[in-house]
Amino acid sequence: MRKTERIEVRVSSEDKNAIVAAAAIEHTTPTEFVRTAVLNQIYRVQARSDRTMMSAEQFDALVAALDVPDDTPNLARAFAHERCFVQR
Repeated sequence: MRKTERIEVRVSSEDKNAIVAAAAIEHTTPTEFVRTAVLNQIYRVQARSDRTMMSAEQFDALVAALDVPDDTPNLARAFAHERCFVQR
């Protein structure tokens, strides 16, 4: 894919030095290092937004609540009537 868009970021000289050093360790350019780091963060943020995180206690309470039937008087009345259709 051809890269045609540009994003500029201002950083301190210390941050720039750290980015350049880390990029050298990874044998890549500072631009590619920053681009890859940002994309990885994007994927983490998107994955986190697609999931509901809760503690084990909250999950157990949720599952337990699903086992408790709701009061459904209309449904009970509907099942109390004789069936209009017979399955063959």
